[in-house]
Amino acid sequence: MELNSLIISIASMGGLGFLFAAGLSLAHKKLYVEEDPRISLVLDELPGANCGGCGYPGCASFAENLVSGDVNIGGCPVSGDEAIEEVGNILGIVVEKRERKIARILCQGGIYETARKATYDGIKTCIAATLVNGGDKLCRYGCIGFGDCVQVCPFGAIKMDENGLPVVDSEKCTGDGNCVDACPRGIIELHPESHQLFVLCKNEDAPKEARKACLTACIGCGICVRAVEEEQIVMENNLAIINYDLYSKEPVLPTEKCPTNCLVVIPKETPLEVKALA
Repeated sequence: MELNSLIISIASMGGLGFLFAAGLSLAHKKLYVEEDPRISLVLDELPGANCGGCGYPGCASFAENLVSGDVNIGGCPVSGDEAIEEVGNILGIVVEKRERKIARILCQGGIYETARKATYDGIKTCIAATLVNGGDKLCRYGCIGFGDCVQVCPFGAIKMDENGLPVVDSEKCTGDGNCVDACPRGIIELHPESHQLFVLCKNEDAPKEARKACLTACIGCGICVRAVEEEQIVMENNLAIINYDLYSKEPVLPTEKCPTNCLVVIPKETPLEVKALA
């Protein structure tokens, strides 16, 4: 009796297994969606960094949307010109050369240049310090100095210098934008490599308050504005703003009379290194 029960149990389980396998096989055939073979070819050309700079969670997702035509072929900020050209060949798209973008740190207010309003003893991140009265620096617009941008860069293109400021290695920078998103003060911007003239400040305080906060702050004097053609540099909220659409001069200083040296030229392929004042 026990042997018969065992045989029946085995036969029943075997039958159920066969039915389930047949059902899965049938479902696979009915529900199978054939993948475009170009997706894997495109994915092979992508860097595999999965940095999210394209706006998608990873390179695989970007490749799928690229093949389906939902995203621009130049949407991956990490891919080089050769990789993009090869992707264009795979998809049958003519690729126009794009200009490389580099992260720029628009602040020179490090340890030696900025005044202190208090001693910060909280969690050493820029986000946390922002929530606790903005950290210890008197300037409400400058770099907080805890290196959140360093932590989120997947390519090791940013480091903190001895003056407590981030430094971008332009050769390693891919322009993925993670550092831009991580900065709570908005002092990091992506700029085309052709942009070489910069105002390294974001302070919008009145001149008197700006001078108290930082030795290198823009004080809204307007000397640079008067040194160029109309609208090439404008003053907005006590801060000089460069209009790159109109500023077509050679990348040289329009004036050397900037009283705080916040107007600078950064040559191509040169990392931005902020030097402490003597």
